Amino acid sequence: MPVLLGLDTGGTYTDAVLFDPVRGVLAAAKSLTTKHDLSIGVGGAIAQVLPQAAEPIVMVSLSTTLATNALVEGQGSPICLLLLGYERQALERAGLRQAMGSDPVEFIAGGHGPLGDEQAPLDREAVERAIRTYAPKVAAFAVSGYFSVRNPAHELAVKAMVREIAGLPVTCGHELTSKLDAPRRALTVALNARLIPQLQQLIRAVEAILQSRSIQAPLMVVKGDGSLIASEVALSCPVETILSGPAASLVGAHHLSGSGDVVVSDMGGTTTDVAMLSGGRPVLNREGAIVGGWRTMVEAVAVHSYGLGGDSELRLDETGGLILGPRRSVPLSLLGSQHPRIIETLRYQAEEAIRVGYDGQFLLRLRRLDTKESGLKPDELELWEALEGGPLALSEILQGPAKQRAMKRLLDRGLATLSSFTPSDAAHALGLQQTWSREAAELGARLWLRRLDALGGEKLKEIEPFCRRIVEQAVRQSVLAILGTAFDQSLDIASDKIGKLGELVMTRMAEGTAQESPLVTLEMNLKRPLVGIGAPAATYYPEIARRLGTELIVPPHADVCNAVGAVAGGVLQRVELLISQPIEGRFRVHLPDGVADFSTLEAAVERATAAATEQARRLAHEAGAADPEIKIEREDKTVATGAGMTLFIESRIRATAFGRPRLAAAERM
Repeated sequence: MPVLLGLDTGGTYTDAVLFDPVRGVLAAAKSLTTKHDLSIGVGGAIAQVLPQAAEPIVMVSLSTTLATNALVEGQGSPICLLLLGYERQALERAGLRQAMGSDPVEFIAGGHGPLGDEQAPLDREAVERAIRTYAPKVAAFAVSGYFSVRNPAHELAVKAMVREIAGLPVTCGHELTSKLDAPRRALTVALNARLIPQLQQLIRAVEAILQSRSIQAPLMVVKGDGSLIASEVALSCPVETILSGPAASLVGAHHLSGSGDVVVSDMGGTTTDVAMLSGGRPVLNREGAIVGGWRTMVEAVAVHSYGLGGDSELRLDETGGLILGPRRSVPLSLLGSQHPRIIETLRYQAEEAIRVGYDGQFLLRLRRLDTKESGLKPDELELWEALEGGPLALSEILQGPAKQRAMKRLLDRGLATLSSFTPSDAAHALGLQQTWSREAAELGARLWLRRLDALGGEKLKEIEPFCRRIVEQAVRQSVLAILGTAFDQSLDIASDKIGKLGELVMTRMAEGTAQESPLVTLEMNLKRPLVGIGAPAATYYPEIARRLGTELIVPPHADVCNAVGAVAGGVLQRVELLISQPIEGRFRVHLPDGVADFSTLEAAVERATAAATEQARRLAHEAGAADPEIKIEREDKTVATGAGMTLFIESRIRATAFGRPRLAAAERM
């Protein structure tokens, strides 16, 4: 029987499963994700399961939360965004200015109109100037042309120039979506370019491990809609892997539990992802995935990703109350097990009479410094080099605003990360988890108790009640996350617009006090069963389900559900082509490489159908499908003008290609 290898690289753990389509999970293992060198974590997980592979591996598939986590935490590589034919005020829409931060944005003459006609010639001299100016300073380019989905000619020309002059990765807006909304398309292409180096690092690490193990099998990557694409295709469109992890978890949850209509909540180290299965299929967000506050134009599972996980940073809100996330922090218990000397630092801080605001917090390197980041400012480089010997206490290194700015820059670029107290530490201190250093966790709790006492916060005097309060906070925020998702998807009401009564009921449910009123019962129940997956599922979800008044399903292998989902999916590619009527009697097909005009609608439909079919089949083959099936749909939009007459507005031709992934040729039967 064929054996498939499923991998999931999350913010904390890398999981591996050996999977047989008939027998199910044959072996499963976890290894810590090592962001400074991803091959270590990937190799560690694979090494644990390979001895149990009785047959050759014929396919490897990878799901990852790295892209999602990077957007949630505001990280990414430096890029340059080239906007063709855009007005400058577009930068203020869709959060584009905020997303770009300090990265360069160049406005260049060009672009097209709504019917695909050129609105202005492309300023090639300005394009070349921008490329030569910024190529030494960025890791990739993003190109978005006005109405490029109606005519991509200018985007394609700029893409060719970037490749010829700079040889850097470049992404175009029309390659990622066929929908209108220029600012959001620009946002999506910018996020895509920023993620290319990170996904490239992961895929190259996996390829190196497979080669070292003599595994000659296709490598696939899970997209945000749960389907699979070949790894080389994924490298050109990494933004399509945002929500890859949640999508894989949904596919895996259905496969492992057999459930059809359920709410799936996946708590990892960095995020909690909540989504729905309807009829056993993931519910998709046709309007575009929302991650880290950005509404992209990537069609993906309708999932709400919350910055809440086992490794969420513990902090104080504006009222002085305890709150978790959204930023991930390396648990002190983990840091103490990897770097025992920090335990001595924690002991010293706990015994010191003088309290420092940064006690119990450390800074450490997260990944290598790539060539495009060698131009760090002197204070940033000094801090980076100081971390070469291992984690440093913030109280030792943050001497003045300049150091704080340098640290923020390293954090924003994903070059460094913080370590502080997290729910994982609370679980260690309570004995609910025994993976890492309990002493480091307890010392971190002592430092937090001292901080709360000094600030006049919650009156918690002992380690155990303090840690139980942290676990309770994780439960509360999880209940609110699941309810918020249910409101949004079933009633189309965003959780921030449900009114005071709704807020009260949700808060009471989250606190477990919904029935304490003497006159009324403030209660809501989740009508679908809750499938709880992820490593902390057994710790948190029984109480979460109780407060939601619903059945809990924790399937077997819930802790490696994403890795199972990575190998249980298929290849799916969609193509949509538009037919417009610029003037009466002329029907224009908006093709992937330009436009074509016809004198009759049926001739245009025939050309669009052939082009959509050809492109869908080509994309499916490139994505790794063995023998894709093609389904064609046609949607005509007309308006009745009276006397039985109609006015043609537009037609859309949709081609969907679906197939199982190709397996290693030598092992086909």
